[in-house]
Amino acid sequence: MTVLSPPGADVAAWLRCAGCGETVYGKRFARELGVCPGCGLHTRLTAWQRIGQLFDDGSPVPIDAPATVEDPLGFTDSRPYRERLREARGGTGLDEAVVCVRGTVEGHDLVAAVMDFRFMGGSLGTGVGARITAAAETALADRVPFLLVTASGGARMQEGALSLMQMAKTAQALAELDEAGVLTIGVLTDPTYGGVAASYATLPDVILAEPGAHIGFAGPRVIRQTIRQELPAGFQTAEFLRGKGLVDGVVPRAALRPAIARLCALQRAAAPGPAGLGGRPSRLVLRPERLPERDGWTAVQLARHADRPTTLDYAGSALEDFVELHGDRLGGDCPAVVGGMGRLAGRPVVLIGHQKGHGTRERVERNFGMPSPAGYRKAARLMRLAAKLGHPVVTLIDTPGAHPGVEAEENGQAWAIAESLRLMSALPVPIVAVVTGEGGSGGALALGVANRVLALSNAVYSVISPEGCASILWKSQEAADRAAAALRLDARELLLHGVVDGVIPEPGAGAHTDPAAAARRLAAAVAEALDELAIHDPKKLVAERRQRFRRFGSPL
Repeated sequence: MTVLSPPGADVAAWLRCAGCGETVYGKRFARELGVCPGCGLHTRLTAWQRIGQLFDDGSPVPIDAPATVEDPLGFTDSRPYRERLREARGGTGLDEAVVCVRGTVEGHDLVAAVMDFRFMGGSLGTGVGARITAAAETALADRVPFLLVTASGGARMQEGALSLMQMAKTAQALAELDEAGVLTIGVLTDPTYGGVAASYATLPDVILAEPGAHIGFAGPRVIRQTIRQELPAGFQTAEFLRGKGLVDGVVPRAALRPAIARLCALQRAAAPGPAGLGGRPSRLVLRPERLPERDGWTAVQLARHADRPTTLDYAGSALEDFVELHGDRLGGDCPAVVGGMGRLAGRPVVLIGHQKGHGTRERVERNFGMPSPAGYRKAARLMRLAAKLGHPVVTLIDTPGAHPGVEAEENGQAWAIAESLRLMSALPVPIVAVVTGEGGSGGALALGVANRVLALSNAVYSVISPEGCASILWKSQEAADRAAAALRLDARELLLHGVVDGVIPEPGAGAHTDPAAAARRLAAAVAEALDELAIHDPKKLVAERRQRFRRFGSPL
């Protein structure tokens, strides 16, 4: 009986999975796109099979391959390199380990470079480097997203240092796409190692990976031999790296095509709707006398209500085509900060916010919305992506403060917050921040350096929590209510002192009583603010943002 291999026209009637040993009906295996229906093993695909699965029928057109020197070193090991190349070409029908095409995915233009592991282990040589660079240049010229699908054991040894140089060449090609604001997407498949992993495979804006894919620089055998230790369970798998904040998502093969299409749609700018959602201006309150005076401690309790909507709730209700992105690309994915891309009233935006969660279990997992340094570095990564694509940034603030733990201090909590403040002060795109619940200290301000700062009517914003203030100044947390009053942290006081530019009235007794209505009001207010800011050029956006914060403490 045939062992599972990539699906093709000559697929056997029955196959045996190399992962679970189960027998699989050949036609079903083909329908499942080469994935075992029992254990989910994702078998390797050829480059053209992958292209056929991802692109619209009849749309892929090959990109001309640049001329390169064949066998530049005259290399021979047990066999001449030229002989190995002839064998690879005869066995695969390809001229190199990558196929580059232009086509459409669900109607969206896309340039892709798709690797084929069958061709000398998908190794990176001068031919591969030249083809990927040419494909990137095509995406640059046409201003369409660029997709890289990787499957490689690393750099091609038979081309020596010339192969090594391809890492820099391809990294430069992606840098040019960054400079031009062209979206790049990576799909890492099994395996992706060595010089490919350490260059173009891990540089895209959004990195997806197939389940079970093995990804890394050094292979597990080399690592074991070097450190003489057993490796963690699932080490170097896509799932392991997703937990470490190095990939945005682990996406089953059947879901890759729609995921890529959604991302391509977000590259294209869309004309925003007029003045908020549906052409209706928001009900934003701009004058403090229109808001009732209230007890500070009551405001704190409402801001902390366990059922208030979270950032992900607002994302699901207010944004179209929201795609959550994960990780700081440095080894962490703080669950207390979430973010991604979507459309607000037709306009692509990058949304970032604190995430407290619902229920005790999730709130504990989310650390009650208190970010680690990785959370702020994730936010910074998404802000830079917004700047590259020219998309506005929307931040939703709801945190007691940054996490005050040993590990957070060891990993540079103060540095991460300071870097966020500096980055936001210079970001060349519109920024709108909304305090949706609890705005606690520098942990909140790290997402709050914006052109427009709004607050929900039951939100609070303060230099310290009332309990913390009471402990320090009154020497007792029991004076928290007195501290809350003295701090003047409720929405009316914040508007009076210009800390916020407007207040969004909450429905009923608060956002927690009607989350859908609260989301509509928040979305309308943010869309209206973005409409106002859209007329400013980047230099003016930065100058006005800096002036907004410079005036605090100055006499009126």
